[in-house]
Amino acid sequence: MEQKIHQGRNVKRFREMLGIKQEALAYDLGNDWNQKKISMLEQKEVIDTTILTQISSSLKIPVEAFQNFDEEQAVNIISNTFNIEKDAYIGNAKPTFNINPIEELKKLHEEKIALYERMLKEKDEMMARLEKIINK
Repeated sequence: MEQKIHQGRNVKRFREMLGIKQEALAYDLGNDWNQKKISMLEQKEVIDTTILTQISSSLKIPVEAFQNFDEEQAVNIISNTFNIEKDAYIGNAKPTFNINPIEELKKLHEEKIALYERMLKEKDEMMARLEKIINK
């Protein structure tokens, strides 16, 4: 039985893993986006490649991750790779990973700070424009 990959759900999963709110993603995607539009997008099974590319750029996650990630498949791979109970019983539960989670978290944190700084800068620019309009 061929299981379809739900691209919208994948967008939501990755966005949530990065700790990014729908509003922040909408802001990053531009003026014609808002929280409601992101919510609707995350319910779609298939998303237009152009939009996936924009989201990919914003979240810094490859388009292929949204198109190919299948949670059930990932869980099966993990459970087949690590038989946790058996390994723990034998005293052999020492999986090794090639990534440094602290470095990954630092990089992610820096990217989030950059996004928030960009949002604050845009807010300040908008406030300045509004003040000019009011003072005219």
